[in-house]
Amino acid sequence: MVFARLLGVLLLLLTAVPGHAALPSPAPGKLSVYFLDVGQGDAALIVSPAGKTVLIDGGPPEAGPRLAARLRELVKQPLDLVILTHPHLDHLGGLPAALKAVGAKRFMDPGFDHPSEAYRDLLDFVGREVGQVMSPQPNPNAPQTLLTIGLGEGVALTVLWPRVPQEPFLEDTRSDANANSLVTKLTFGKTAFLFTGDAEPPTEEVLVQKPLDLTATVLKVAHHGGKHSSTRAFLERVKPQVAVISVGVGNDYGHPSPEALGRLSDVRARTFRTDQDGEVMAVSDGATVTLRTTRGEASALVVTGTQKAGSPVALGPILPTPRRHGGNAVEKEPDPGAPRTKPSKEPGREPTPPSTPSEPGDTGQRFESLKGSKVFHRADCPTLKRSKNERTVYSRRADALRERRPAEDCHP
Repeated sequence: MVFARLLGVLLLLLTAVPGHAALPSPAPGKLSVYFLDVGQGDAALIVSPAGKTVLIDGGPPEAGPRLAARLRELVKQPLDLVILTHPHLDHLGGLPAALKAVGAKRFMDPGFDHPSEAYRDLLDFVGREVGQVMSPQPNPNAPQTLLTIGLGEGVALTVLWPRVPQEPFLEDTRSDANANSLVTKLTFGKTAFLFTGDAEPPTEEVLVQKPLDLTATVLKVAHHGGKHSSTRAFLERVKPQVAVISVGVGNDYGHPSPEALGRLSDVRARTFRTDQDGEVMAVSDGATVTLRTTRGEASALVVTGTQKAGSPVALGPILPTPRRHGGNAVEKEPDPGAPRTKPSKEPGREPTPPSTPSEPGDTGQRFESLKGSKVFHRADCPTLKRSKNERTVYSRRADALRERRPAEDCHP
């Protein structure tokens, strides 16, 4: 009986410790960004003033149950968009659990092929459960522009990299999967957030050469604060007031590195770390960003946005940038996202019979849908090439339309 009473008092004291309470639900009429604590991995949830939701990455597999539970608390409808920045396990492992928990309307990833079985399985899962797969490529009718996704009430998410097919993927880097991470900029009034995935120095070099407004109030630091990313030239262009590092407690990779922390300090960025601060919540009213954490200081940090409200992210035509390939001479850094499973074979495609147009409207173009999917694609769509799931084949677009809707990535 005495032990039970002592245990009850201890639990009461623990729950009453300042700074350890769960962060609040999204603020009505404001932009809320949650940098979720998923251990050694990345996951961030965006909730716009209009209620639009975007999940960027899902952390490692072991974070799946925790991520799913947190999303159920914060999201009441299927996610409007899920972004996988690159196909490494510490960014994709928790996504199946997240998608099962709350659902999603659309999915986007760089389209960079990778032999990881976990990535192949995720693509098959997305094909069955989500169906609507988006490509980050710019509008084919305006290839010198950037893909921008409106989230309502003046909030926009702009894809800065990659830009295939206008520009090829980066090759011969320390990690090509990392180097071709989806890099996005979220803007609202005078405030901005920059999400970098695990971008490498060559990624940052390409971006600083382009006519882009890279400045950001809050920077999600690349590669968990690894020593090679967050180069000085890149940080001087971004000018972050706040830097958030998503990293696991006592990880084996030495993240965040003293080198990256030193460069962030040089640009006077206030740094938050999920291993020390827990979940980080940033709320923007379009003029300022207020940051709170679950384990950090009790008082909130308020920073003022410096963006020119309504200014474009692209400051001119976005043209292919001549760049130096290479980077293998650079010291290799252990990558927590590297596949630990035996690489699977390149997925094959079901053979299709030769086209024999014979009906009105039958042009010979074939259309395919992944088994269980709600959308159909052109037969040459890259999404199909990256999935080993079974397909349904249509010889006419009209036949496909009777059962499914066109996919947004290839616009069949």
